[in-house]
Amino acid sequence: METAKTHFPAETRSGRLWLYLLLIVLLNVFCYFTLHVWLQPYSAAYAETGVLTAGYVLYAAIGILFSTPAPFISVLIISLCRDRISVKQLFRNIMHTEDKGKTALITGGFCLFALLYAVLFGKPTGASWYMLPLGFLIMIPFVGIAEETGWRGLLQPELEKRMPFPFSVLLTAAVWFVWHLPSWLDTTSRHYGDSIIGFGITILIWAFALAAIYKSTKSIIACALYHAFMDAIGAVYDWNALFDSFPGDLSANVFRIIWLAAALILWFAADRRKILSANTF
Repeated sequence: METAKTHFPAETRSGRLWLYLLLIVLLNVFCYFTLHVWLQPYSAAYAETGVLTAGYVLYAAIGILFSTPAPFISVLIISLCRDRISVKQLFRNIMHTEDKGKTALITGGFCLFALLYAVLFGKPTGASWYMLPLGFLIMIPFVGIAEETGWRGLLQPELEKRMPFPFSVLLTAAVWFVWHLPSWLDTTSRHYGDSIIGFGITILIWAFALAAIYKSTKSIIACALYHAFMDAIGAVYDWNALFDSFPGDLSANVFRIIWLAAALILWFAADRRKILSANTF
């Protein structure tokens, strides 16, 4: 019987980071040329007329199957072809949570903090509140698991083996940020015309928050739930104005600094527990 695990055997680690980055680049290049060069006019036409065409269906299919899930696809390829881990075991790794109570408390706390930020500083879209939990459920597999399996499930831990935690988070944030950049070239993207600086700041804060959540819980699904909840906020609040604006409202920026500080405190606490645990034996 296979047991859930969050770490791979030492012999499978060598080269995993570079293979992951190579796969991410290849998938991003493929999606850039197909979505933002070849099929983008179909998306623009659909946004303007609402007429469904074969070109737009292909555009949407590639986006759903290859663009957002690129981190998951990369980990899946590495797991099957290099690490010899079955799909079943991969999903066990994703869902594995050692301390469910602590994980729920930490993840729920960050989600509530994000919701408070949205309530205080967000612009309601006019959608009913039930769209938030509905959007959350949809985002869990298609955004949360699709992305966090790669970013926090592989990239962040692999970088931490090679450099101190803050630098690994900064590098993860940089890769995550660059991966999103093609969205600014698509006139039908929700990021089009927004502040790249504002989004970069948001990515930095979220990278520290998600890395701290993973460091404290060793749970990929916890990161996926938090990521999904953040995106689901856009169902009831103007996501772009809330997270992409720059320089933004002073009070909102103070709140974001507190957000970052909470992530850093969680990181320090996790490191302290690790040191105390090591000294016990």
